[in-house]
Amino acid sequence: MKSELHGIGRITSAARNSLRGIGDAWQHEAAFRQDIIMAIILLVLSVGLARSVVEWLLLILPLFLLVIVELLNSAVENTVDRIGAERHTLSGRAKDMGSAAVLFCHLMIATSWLSLAWSRFYG
Repeated sequence: MKSELHGIGRITSAARNSLRGIGDAWQHEAAFRQDIIMAIILLVLSVGLARSVVEWLLLILPLFLLVIVELLNSAVENTVDRIGAERHTLSGRAKDMGSAAVLFCHLMIATSWLSLAWSRFYG
């Protein structure tokens, strides 16, 4: 029976697993790499656009959400692909729903950025 980790050991193990997951996503998922690059560019631009900490958070929090949802979408896709290569309605539905979640994150980012840019330059 495997011993349960506690305290710092559990935190260290979880951090190692998380870093491995990020590395695997970077290596195997083009969409994840694209989203990370976009998030880094927008993070840098956010410093110039935001006039307050609240505005800055409204710009960057959707970027973190995008990365989270992209990781979850990749996890769903990998799980579905692991189950089998044959086409199945539920498998396609699961992948499409994950993709839709990523789309909504992109729409959230566009809404936040366009609203704050409009407010800054035309408001």
